[in-house]
Amino acid sequence: MGFKIKSSEKDGIARVIVEGEIDMFTSPNLRDTFLPFFKKKVRGIVVDFTQVSFMDSSGIATLVEGLQWSKRENRKFILTGLGKTVFNALSLTKLDNVFSIKKDVSEALDWIGKELI
Repeated sequence: MGFKIKSSEKDGIARVIVEGEIDMFTSPNLRDTFLPFFKKKVRGIVVDFTQVSFMDSSGIATLVEGLQWSKRENRKFILTGLGKTVFNALSLTKLDNVFSIKKDVSEALDWIGKELI
């Protein structure tokens, strides 16, 4: 499976859809996708992992960077659509209790809307 990233922004919320494997070769691309949204000061970033089959420690490090941004800027950084492999990678490092994880993009967007009211 190849690696692809699609991103968009609507109403101050960035949506990043990732497909394939996130490893030391592809995680810099994911970081590069996040950076413009960090700089634009969007209200939140929703990262959709529905089509991600694998993630290693470099992918986790990239997500931690996103989490640090969200804490520093008081923004939302939400992971959605985690498959078993990706969830296990976060669970083994105890980060499943640190990240905001939602079932799907719709649930994440609803949660962001409620949090911002």
